Amino acid sequence: MRDVIIIGAGGGGPVVAKELAARGLDVLMIEAGPRHAKPLDEWAHLENNANNPVSGYFRFGPEDRSKPAWLRETPQNSFIWQVSGVGGTTQHYYGNNPRAIPGVFRGYNGRDKDAYDREHEFPFSYRSMIPYYEWVEATLPVQTAAMGHKERTFLRGAEKMGLPLQRSKDTSRPAYRPQENAILQPGGTAGRTEDPNKMRYPQAKGCTYCGFCFQGCYEPQGAPRNLAAKRSTDNSYVPMALTADAWHRGGKRATLITDAFVTKIVSAQEGADTVAKGVTWRENATGAEHTEEAKVVVLSAGCTEGPRLWFNSDLPNPNDWVGRGYTDHHFDWVIGQMPFYTGSSKGPGSSARVDVPGHGGLENVGLPPALQAFSATFSDAGMAGHYDNGVDITPAGSDAIGRRVGGDLRDLLAHGVDRLLNVLVITDDDVEAQNRVTLSSSIPPDSNGPAPKVEFHQRNRSGRTKANRELMATMAAQLLRAAGAEKVYRIGWAPLILHVQSTMRMGADPSNSVLDASAEARFVKRLFVADNSALSNCLGGPNPTLTSQALATRTAENIFQRYFGGDRWVRTESPVVSTDRRVTRALRSVGL
Repeated sequence: MRDVIIIGAGGGGPVVAKELAARGLDVLMIEAGPRHAKPLDEWAHLENNANNPVSGYFRFGPEDRSKPAWLRETPQNSFIWQVSGVGGTTQHYYGNNPRAIPGVFRGYNGRDKDAYDREHEFPFSYRSMIPYYEWVEATLPVQTAAMGHKERTFLRGAEKMGLPLQRSKDTSRPAYRPQENAILQPGGTAGRTEDPNKMRYPQAKGCTYCGFCFQGCYEPQGAPRNLAAKRSTDNSYVPMALTADAWHRGGKRATLITDAFVTKIVSAQEGADTVAKGVTWRENATGAEHTEEAKVVVLSAGCTEGPRLWFNSDLPNPNDWVGRGYTDHHFDWVIGQMPFYTGSSKGPGSSARVDVPGHGGLENVGLPPALQAFSATFSDAGMAGHYDNGVDITPAGSDAIGRRVGGDLRDLLAHGVDRLLNVLVITDDDVEAQNRVTLSSSIPPDSNGPAPKVEFHQRNRSGRTKANRELMATMAAQLLRAAGAEKVYRIGWAPLILHVQSTMRMGADPSNSVLDASAEARFVKRLFVADNSALSNCLGGPNPTLTSQALATRTAENIFQRYFGGDRWVRTESPVVSTDRRVTRALRSVGL
């Protein structure tokens, strides 16, 4: 019997694995997708090769790319952009790691307290989360992002709007700032030369400004895995989990199984309680099934697959909140055409932001050409100038609304992507029970069981959510005009499922939450959740990864205390940084 089995090696599971293995527990981590152990040989900067949702190496599917991707039913116009494999969706994330807005936590009593979703707040204080934020920020590490042309243009526009500069990690007022991101700062020749022979480690260190974050990070070439620039979990927490015995006294190396889809959480009745006892998983390559027991099971399969596995495991759901409350930041996308060079395709993908507590945020996002074209055509608002799809969207300072196609798209890209400036609109959206994951009755079950159905009622969201999106889209257009845009286009995005939270939400109210304040399931003892689905709400607007990983650290402490007789460590120890030489030596000793 294992001490802990973790389902999923994405953004949250490896955090729990690293922390518990370092404290001597026997941890097994099972990942449905592949492990890209040698990304320099397996990945490329080619956009379709990486990002094609059917055949790309960053699809949601098994390791064998000749086999089909795993399907989900999406009755509305939408796209779930999730990645399988070790590192999960952090493999293609931009490393943005802002803290949550304090107003979404219990006990907040600021003047703007009524601006937040108070019915679904975190069941503990923001202050109590700060040590866990600091732990993750030190471990990854999280640093102030490197700046370039596009960041300077974005921040200049925010300043001209009259917004102040944010100088603290804790956001309490509308303000602009460089991102806090988990990308190592350029060092040596990185960012200082175009000679590829001088861009290898150790001459170059940290971010090389290649501009291909969305295709996975293996820069600088030749660097040890734990010194790759972007701190996705495959480059940070996973290497630490697999070498915990070498760098932490008393630690035990975690075990990782990949290309193995967990099809059931095994449970049993003990008196009045349902108790998690282990898992059953299926080898994708052979179809062979295995079952293993554990004292504790941690579900880290994500906001869509977590509820699916719960339902396929016939676990209890007495309040009908498993899978409900799916938040997605109700994204929108606004593009500015500039009369000057922006360098939009260069450097870290998103290194500047504006936050408006209680309403949402704005992020600059740089893209290579194919993804830039996709961003301009993914709309729920019809075709600009031709039809509006029945969607009532205020222009909000834009020259046109809807997808850019044909001649309009050609004109947009006429001078290349490096004279564009993109603003991602991030909405503080309400937790709504109607937005949910269930099991599909339309798509036939795959080899792993009934498929998930993801429902977003795009045009029937709460009045607060829609008002927040309109406010932030208006601010995006104003920022681009202030930055010098000659034309501004609002695309009116359909749901793009990237920032997703809360389908297994924790909360103080047992009637509308799945987890208690320790992230243990209310209806299944010894089952914890450690991914974005555990988040109580959409954090007031910011990117969710840092809070999810801080919460996973807190959850690991709770598991250690509650079921293994351990003590808290975050307030007494100093974290080992994932770029520590001890981790590098340990990786080399085991051939990683």
